[in-house]
Amino acid sequence: MNKAELVLEVQKTLGAETSKASAERAVEAVLESVKKGVKKDKAVALVGFGTFSVAKRAARTGVNPKTGEKIKIAASKTVKFKAGAGLKAVVK
Repeated sequence: MNKAELVLEVQKTLGAETSKASAERAVEAVLESVKKGVKKDKAVALVGFGTFSVAKRAARTGVNPKTGEKIKIAASKTVKFKAGAGLKAVVK
């Protein structure tokens, strides 16, 4: 499912009185809120769905696959998602 399909599903769930533009604004608002929450609080927990959190990656040595040359990869931060029980139950 891509973002456009998600917007259509949100529109269907909210009912016929909801426009596609309103559904798209709702999806955007949720995504922006998750981004802000992860940046500010370092974690966003959606009970029954999952938790978005910040994970640190240590500096390491990698290998350029073309040349075989060793390169240094700097430490960085990334976003990690851990699925909740409700989401796991749907996938089973």
